[in-house]
Amino acid sequence: MLIEPSWQLFQELDDDRALVERVIALHAALRNEILAGDPMLNPKLPIEVRALRRIDDWRALLLLTPWMLARLFFPLRVPAIELPTGWSAAEQQGAAYQVLGPRMCFDLLGQPQQAHLGYLQGLGHYLLQPICLNLEPYPDADAVFAAWADVIRVRDEHMEAARRDCPLQREISRRELFKRLRPGDD
Repeated sequence: MLIEPSWQLFQELDDDRALVERVIALHAALRNEILAGDPMLNPKLPIEVRALRRIDDWRALLLLTPWMLARLFFPLRVPAIELPTGWSAAEQQGAAYQVLGPRMCFDLLGQPQQAHLGYLQGLGHYLLQPICLNLEPYPDADAVFAAWADVIRVRDEHMEAARRDCPLQREISRRELFKRLRPGDD
């Protein structure tokens, strides 16, 4: 696959604190300047970053804003993902903010993923996986993250139950399994 040289990476690649501060500052500017007065904003919610991690060639974090809860991925090196037309750094200078840019496919921990391409001057290119775009019902950040933790808990319980519950084994009873081992059974 062609590696597009127009990916712009966050300049301070090794500084996690600088990334978090820039993400918060730029999203605060979006809230105050571009999205001010938008009826879809929940003014009770702050802009906050949690769970910053390095995964493969990406830095991943959870971003809460008054308009979304999302997972953001920032590449540590230029990814082997071709940027769509109109999305080079030069083409995005002065472009209107888009919450959800074009859909992109990439691999993370050997698993295929989908996310939306984003670009903000000062952050560069990133990928965004929306988790919740309707934050109106939440009274505060803790309620948003508690709801997300509950989703994760339920998902984990279902995955564990699926591993324990093998439909093929359920179809075979113990009696059928050991029938030939008992004397007199044919």
